Amino acid sequence: MAFAGIAILGVVSVVAYLQHPLFGELPSGERLARIERSPNHADGAFRNQIDTPMRTTDQSEWSMWMETLLGEKGQPRPPGAVPAVKTNLKALDPAQDLVVWLGHSSYFVQLGGQRILIDPVFSANAAPVPWAVQAFEGTSIYTAEDMPQIDVLLITHDHYDHLDYRSILALQSKVRQVLTGLGMGSHFDAWGYKAGIVREADWNETVEQSPRLQIHITPARHFSGRTFKRNQALWVGFALVSPERRLFFSGDSGYAPHFAEIGQRLGPFDWVALDMGQYDPRWANVHMNPEQAAQAADDLRAKVLTPAHAGRFSISPHDWDDPFKRITAASQGRAYALWTPELGRPIHLDGRAQSFTPWWENGAMNAHPKLAAEGEEN
Repeated sequence: MAFAGIAILGVVSVVAYLQHPLFGELPSGERLARIERSPNHADGAFRNQIDTPMRTTDQSEWSMWMETLLGEKGQPRPPGAVPAVKTNLKALDPAQDLVVWLGHSSYFVQLGGQRILIDPVFSANAAPVPWAVQAFEGTSIYTAEDMPQIDVLLITHDHYDHLDYRSILALQSKVRQVLTGLGMGSHFDAWGYKAGIVREADWNETVEQSPRLQIHITPARHFSGRTFKRNQALWVGFALVSPERRLFFSGDSGYAPHFAEIGQRLGPFDWVALDMGQYDPRWANVHMNPEQAAQAADDLRAKVLTPAHAGRFSISPHDWDDPFKRITAASQGRAYALWTPELGRPIHLDGRAQSFTPWWENGAMNAHPKLAAEGEEN
């Protein structure tokens, strides 16, 4: 009897917790009607362009996650603080085209006179419970307070390591516009963003962000969902095109023919950031490994590649520095250059000479980030 009471209390507690606003909302009304008209939506859910089973082994999903949590691991977290450079983003000249990696898949971008923020996660963890998916030591150096006014906030999909409830709330007064995939606006509605600020788009749509900046919403091979119901909002990548430069952000994506199609239609790209961390043979369809990312960079006709989805959170059991080691080897002899900046160090896109060291090889990792000169890199 006592056990039954405890079980009931547990179920009630879980149900109550799932009502927390951080889980967001599912689409309804006119938003849902628009979703149902999308060619990328069928049978009540969004779907990938090619068949994409979530699991690529014979394990059950429960067994897979138990193995991830309890199985043998190498070194999924670094032994000390990750090297970082804290650049004063507010002091940067908006006329300079540059990218600043904020860790994992978060980026601050200046292009075509616009200030752009992509998938910002300033929280020290990337999960709905505070003890899970903790950020690596030394990587939580930026907050919403460090951001200047943002012309457009880009969100690739609604997983917790890309759409962070606390960060989105803290940024609200600084964001002029949000651009994201179909269905994602439900979360922003639930979190108090005005309807006119949020624009949702389907794959292969183009938004004229300003006279000097086009944003192309591109396909990805992934999935979405913040609770038990998946694929109610669309996962996307972004191509940013100005008269001078072309940038590409893959978002989370497994390898697929869409990279070659994007490269032919919108490339060649001056710089790309590609998903190449948190891969695993058990979910090989929804994240690229570094060798696949190297091929995707070639497909995109990229001039420069920078790793994404690594270096701040560990969601897969591979060694934390494995993506950087493997992409360094896989990039040998490729047509593109590999740039691997520390977290917070600006990547200048104006052709100036710049070099990036293999910072992950630093055995005596710094306990505190270096402070860059005002508006400049260290």
